[in-house]
Amino acid sequence: MSTTPAARSGRDHRLSPDRRPSSLLAVLDAVDSAPGAAALRARSYDLLGVAAGTRLLDVGCGGGLAVAEASALGAFATGVDRDEEMIAAARERHPGHAFAVAEASALPYEDGAWDAYRADKLLHELPDPGAALAEARRVLAPGGRAVLTGQDWDTFVLDAEDGALTRRIVHARADLVTGPRVARRFRGLLLDHGFEEVEVEVSTAVLTDARRLPLAAGLAESAVRTGAVTPEEAEAWTADQTARAAGDRFFLAVPVFTASGTRAP
Repeated sequence: MSTTPAARSGRDHRLSPDRRPSSLLAVLDAVDSAPGAAALRARSYDLLGVAAGTRLLDVGCGGGLAVAEASALGAFATGVDRDEEMIAAARERHPGHAFAVAEASALPYEDGAWDAYRADKLLHELPDPGAALAEARRVLAPGGRAVLTGQDWDTFVLDAEDGALTRRIVHARADLVTGPRVARRFRGLLLDHGFEEVEVEVSTAVLTDARRLPLAAGLAESAVRTGAVTPEEAEAWTADQTARAAGDRFFLAVPVFTASGTRAP
């Protein structure tokens, strides 16, 4: 079930013209279907105490999967995303559920309107994650719970022949992200913005299937675009990864951090 607490009017939530929601949605779908992803989402609902009647806000909801799953647990769940086309896709995929266009730093809800706040794979996209956490505290009722989930983009772990080149490729890709290391700041952000009982967990997605090779190739392509590596270096590195995948020796591990906290009175 879904519903939306009383909204505050007068805020315009326009989108950047360079957003590509269809391709981003495909990426999110791939991540949501990766090994361990369903268990990680379930863990977030557990940490939030989702039960019948819980008022849950999923910020940066993407295609709306978490809203549907939380609603199936009995929550009154709403998803928000700054991307109008993403919200349109969520409404199409999950009819009957509540979705709205909104910025994480300017949520159109009254103070204390929610019991649970969830932000998954979001804060690394924000230029000011602190503003989002301040807004999270505002819209949560005292004693409400917040859960943040995301990866640290500097900690892709790949088995490769050339370790130094691998580090350059990983760091170059990380530097394309607005906040590549924000996940290691989750605990501090929650503490700094009025949350207590803050805890952090880490789970690691281990990918060995050859079908994950495009993820590695994409890292190398990004590094070429930034000038961090030459096309020749990227080609040699990708060839090594391709050979590993062909011989069932591909290895990519991605640590994912989950931080939870309770809104202080």
